[in-house]
Amino acid sequence: MKLIVGLGNPGKQYQNTWHNIGFATLEELCKQFGFSDFKKSVKFKAEITKGEVAGETIILAKPQTFMNNSGLSVAAIANFYKTKTTDIIVVQDDLDLVAGKLRLAKDSSAGGHNGIKSIIEHLGTKDFMRVKVGIKTELLTKVDPADYVLMAYKKIPEISKLIKTAAEATATIIETGLAKAMNKYN
Repeated sequence: MKLIVGLGNPGKQYQNTWHNIGFATLEELCKQFGFSDFKKSVKFKAEITKGEVAGETIILAKPQTFMNNSGLSVAAIANFYKTKTTDIIVVQDDLDLVAGKLRLAKDSSAGGHNGIKSIIEHLGTKDFMRVKVGIKTELLTKVDPADYVLMAYKKIPEISKLIKTAAEATATIIETGLAKAMNKYN
């Protein structure tokens, strides 16, 4: 069983913001996998869907706790399903990567990302996989990073392509393992 978590903030006002690239990627994965629509789970403080891919149960989760408390939701889901931390994949935005770039990683620090800090704190480890989606543009040099991540991105083909690539990279981790996915996408 794999738990795939997309990070973001709940609410329509955050829907197409840089910080919600994880949510957008999970929506794309849900389509690619042919899973049913996400359903709200009060118990897990998340929107959840699940199904099977390559003979393995996959849970897709979008925490509804707001970014800085993502760990509450991730820990609740992981504990309930007895998911090993090494079977958790978190899709996150990354301010240090240029928009359009991906970096797959495992067992890495939070790098200043409050959602990741929360997950590490609540899981008690950083030993989980990550799909880091680059969101850095030239605008970042003119705007405070806290404001930048909450800015709406334009619905342009490059963003759609980035979200599809992030979803494909995540699916590749499931199908072939992290090492092969890293060779292909890093």
